[in-house]
Amino acid sequence: MTSSPEPVLAHISGVGVGTGAPPLLIAGPCVLEDAAISLEIGAFMKREAEKNGFTYMFKASFDKANRTSISSYRGPGMERGLEILSVVKQELDCLVITDIHLPEQAAPVAEVVDCLQIPAFLCRQTDLLVAAARTCKAVNIKKGQFMAPWDMKHAVGKVRDSGGQDILLTERGASFGYNNLVVDMRSLPIMRSLGCPVIFDATHSVQLPGGGDGCSSGQRQFVPYLARAAAACGCDGIFMEVYPEPEKARCDGPNSLSLEDARLLLKQLKSILDAVSYLS
Repeated sequence: MTSSPEPVLAHISGVGVGTGAPPLLIAGPCVLEDAAISLEIGAFMKREAEKNGFTYMFKASFDKANRTSISSYRGPGMERGLEILSVVKQELDCLVITDIHLPEQAAPVAEVVDCLQIPAFLCRQTDLLVAAARTCKAVNIKKGQFMAPWDMKHAVGKVRDSGGQDILLTERGASFGYNNLVVDMRSLPIMRSLGCPVIFDATHSVQLPGGGDGCSSGQRQFVPYLARAAAACGCDGIFMEVYPEPEKARCDGPNSLSLEDARLLLKQLKSILDAVSYLS
């Protein structure tokens, strides 16, 4: 990374992300449950984001198609999930993002959300990337746990060559032996050099994939350390999954933050991001 990197900017429904724009906070529950809990989480996180100078985007999945066990809760499905996301977007007046897993989901989901998210395990799926690009919505591609950061240029190329112009890349850790992930902070500037704003997924990076009995486990106590390190690297935004009582979340509770812990972490991250901006 040079001392004067090229400016990088993408837009999500006209809102800038990257050089010269406020940092982006993507936060919400891992999976949608109902409108009430979504609004509770979204309202809290939007308020705290705005207090600390972040642009807020609510995140939750309508279907978690890659759960460890077939008996795990996957979500309300696309139809009901899009209804909930529409309510959140309207009631909270905020940006909204959700995952898609199949090409045919791209167009109907794009009618509701501001940004389509490509799950890490699917970041090489050409048809999915092409379908997302053709909606003309912003696309957030999560780097696969099996991918080198420089190889994400091919995923970016698939979206750009299919008409997509506003692309974000998200780091969420790399496979490191069985049931473990490790974060290489070099990936943040490397992926940013591809011309895309880079987001750091602080909660999935401490996940222990399949580390529970039929489910993934996690080490939420390490979220603040990795998030602060990513902010010091100058990332363009932070992704975190949050829940009022993480132990009661129906998905990814072990690596999710409580609302209060997320509030305290945001204040720290804003201070670090301001310092990095000042020094650059």
